[in-house]
Amino acid sequence: MAAARELVLAALEELSQEQLKRFRHKLRNLPGQGRTIPWGRLERADALDLAEQLTQFYGPEPALDVTRKALKRADVRDVAARLKEQRLQRERLGWGTPLSVSEYKKLFREHVLREHAKVRERNARSVKITKRFTKLLIAPEVELDTVLGLDFELGLDAAPWPDATPGADTEPQAERARRSDTHTFDRLFRPDPDGRQKLTVVLQGPAGIGKTMAARKILYDWAAGKLYRGQVDFAFFLPCRELLDRPEACSLADLLLDGCPDRRAPLRAMLARPERLLFILDGADELPAHAPGPCADPFQPAGPERVLAALLGRALLPGARLLLTARARPAPPRGRLWAPQCAEVRGFSHKDRKKFFYKFFQDEARAARAYRLVKEDAPLLSLCSVPFVCWLVCTVLRQQLDGGRGLGRAGRTTTSLYLLFTASMLGEPGGGPRPQVLSELLRLSLLARQGVLGRQLRFSEADLAQLQLGGSRVQALFLGRKELPGVLDTQVAYQFLDPSFQEFLAALSFLLEEPGAGGPGVGALLRADALRPHLALTTRFLFGLVSAERARDMQRLLGVGGPGSERVRQQVLAWAQGVGAGEAGRTPAEAEDADLDADLDEDLDEDEDEDKEDQAGSGEPPGCPLELLHCLYETQEAAFVRQVLTGLPELALRRVRFSHTDMAVLAHCVRCCPAGQALRLDSCRLAMAPEKKKKGLVKRLQGGLGGSPARSSKKKPLVSLLRPLCEAMADRQCGLSSLMLSGCKMPDTVCRDLAEAVSRAPSLTELALLHNGLSEAGLRVLSESLTQPGCRVRTLRVQQPGLQGPLQRLVSMLRLSPALTALDLGGCQLSGSLVSSLCALLRDPGCSLLTLSLGSGELSEQSLRELRAVRTARPGLVITHPELDGQQEPSTGYGSVL
Repeated sequence: MAAARELVLAALEELSQEQLKRFRHKLRNLPGQGRTIPWGRLERADALDLAEQLTQFYGPEPALDVTRKALKRADVRDVAARLKEQRLQRERLGWGTPLSVSEYKKLFREHVLREHAKVRERNARSVKITKRFTKLLIAPEVELDTVLGLDFELGLDAAPWPDATPGADTEPQAERARRSDTHTFDRLFRPDPDGRQKLTVVLQGPAGIGKTMAARKILYDWAAGKLYRGQVDFAFFLPCRELLDRPEACSLADLLLDGCPDRRAPLRAMLARPERLLFILDGADELPAHAPGPCADPFQPAGPERVLAALLGRALLPGARLLLTARARPAPPRGRLWAPQCAEVRGFSHKDRKKFFYKFFQDEARAARAYRLVKEDAPLLSLCSVPFVCWLVCTVLRQQLDGGRGLGRAGRTTTSLYLLFTASMLGEPGGGPRPQVLSELLRLSLLARQGVLGRQLRFSEADLAQLQLGGSRVQALFLGRKELPGVLDTQVAYQFLDPSFQEFLAALSFLLEEPGAGGPGVGALLRADALRPHLALTTRFLFGLVSAERARDMQRLLGVGGPGSERVRQQVLAWAQGVGAGEAGRTPAEAEDADLDADLDEDLDEDEDEDKEDQAGSGEPPGCPLELLHCLYETQEAAFVRQVLTGLPELALRRVRFSHTDMAVLAHCVRCCPAGQALRLDSCRLAMAPEKKKKGLVKRLQGGLGGSPARSSKKKPLVSLLRPLCEAMADRQCGLSSLMLSGCKMPDTVCRDLAEAVSRAPSLTELALLHNGLSEAGLRVLSESLTQPGCRVRTLRVQQPGLQGPLQRLVSMLRLSPALTALDLGGCQLSGSLVSSLCALLRDPGCSLLTLSLGSGELSEQSLRELRAVRTARPGLVITHPELDGQQEPSTGYGSVL
């Protein structure tokens, strides 16, 4: 039965919509069959429905005969001929005869090509994956991570940053983002520079960025023979969220058989060579970090959660290749070595964003107009790098342009775009949605909340009936219907347009619901773990919706708002202030909803304790997480951001590999920060290379034949990611008073932008540059910024071994600094000539320096005598060094050393 259904489905999926329509009509009137399937079951059936009905109604063998006859009468004889050939091939091999691995390879690849040749659009239309897939930017992640006490280099065909040589004008080698073609995918499992074979690769990126589509394209290209030739015999696609919904116990073998063309796969022989297997785990961050008792036998029945965790933790098939997609890097399996090779999916390039617009609108004039509107709005253009958001923008723009309008300021953030999309889909010709539609929207958002809190992606007809959503208008607009083969009958499941849209509606539910309605309140979301990957986007949306501007938009577009919205806003504000201050206690929102969420709280507390154990050994310092800053950015409300940051004197970000979006978020929060705020960036990446583009044929020939060597070898300058932050620091509203950059590998481009900010920042009084690999040119331009009239820096701390020349220049410029009163050179090598220059500066009557710290470096007797003489001449001057009068070195803390 399964084999016959597979053959029928493969034949029907080759038909166009018009051919499928003719096939249904011919099937209805097919002569000589005695009985036919009722027309009511055929009229709206797609290829999957027809394959199921044909095999169930006629039986396996007759279904193949009926299908072939109907195909001939529908005038698609080529498909009928292929069906006959495939049927004969199966019969020659024997329907029940086990095949060898070598015989099964070809059959398996053909099956994967058929199954993944088409994907569902968000309007439920099937299109070929080769046409649907738009190239994405994929960049390697080059950083050091510490897991289980061991250091690993995480990179994709990229070397670590070179150590800066003192005196060398060099910049670190930043990664290049490559467009995701076959060559890029083929490099994912390439050995690192030391020859070590990486078996785990993580495609990481935010919701809607295209990770799942990229993973499906990798599987399809492998089946087509384009990827991993001679390395992978079998590749399996495992959608984690869907598999976790399976209630019955199953083994890894059961999961793999679901992806095989029939049940006679030689699994034992296939699994005997795990190094020839590739498993694609889509949504791996949905897996619990601590699944109980992972199984070690691929044929042992267990829950899907245990099986997937065992595969991820290498308890099962440790030699297999794993390709994971995740919004954030999955938690390391307990007790297992975890050294994945990570690649960041960055979405569309500028070129591909434009291509998407022209594909979407099809009409060239309308596409050009729409793209021009978006291009003129930099924040909106940046959001369009995410494929789903790009589709969202195009959908809203098409409706707005039909009405003679644009997006305006209402489309500046992700939250506002999703709100516009929802309102445009529900809006009536004469205005906003009717009360009945709003009531349906509330029930749909409650379904979304139920799914987000319960980590549920699919919903049954019973779930919809419970909330009276069956057959409603909003269900048809925002939920996609999918039929799944069941044990006794076909099961129907529903999914939202996109997981990110489900998360938006979940956040919206808290504002649509009347206070005291009885469901899980905001406290069910705003817990200490609300910034974890599966809740982070919902939390961002909630922050965006409680902003004053979005509240006005909701009132204008949906006609909702009022006291309930203000109540939620205060709960969100209290929670954010508690997280920022590092409070472990419960927030007012949690306390208010405790009775309603007692059972849910008990389960989440166990996960929370386990997470704290992991974080305790991760080496992460306490401070404001980047995700909280993303939430604050989504509000676009300076007063709200300032209220939260007031309780957080220091923003501490460690080992962050900043993207353009991350830096824009940090810049926005710094621009809004209150007076006295400090920012510390520790071991963060601040440089980025331009997108790597393929050379045209002429340019490649010129390079290969020696033509125009100077032009072909010229590199574009690196782009400084720090520029948005520097512009924010120079803003008159910015209250940032202290900035520390430690171990950040600052190239000259970053130094130039930082120097401009230092010379203009109205509140910056403390600057620390610690072991950043500064070049001579970089330190020189920073020294010159201290002499500018607008510079307010009073305390400067420099720890940079070597670079005697630039340090000499720094000292010579100190007498021109209008505000500097404290200098710490504790991490620098101090030559005799440099100490002499310092002493000459300190004797100058115009020198305003009051505190000088020289650390514990060795000084000559001559240098010590000069320093003692200066201290005698200026009794009010504080000079610290262990060898001066046997004085001990003070604490090296940033706040106390000066």
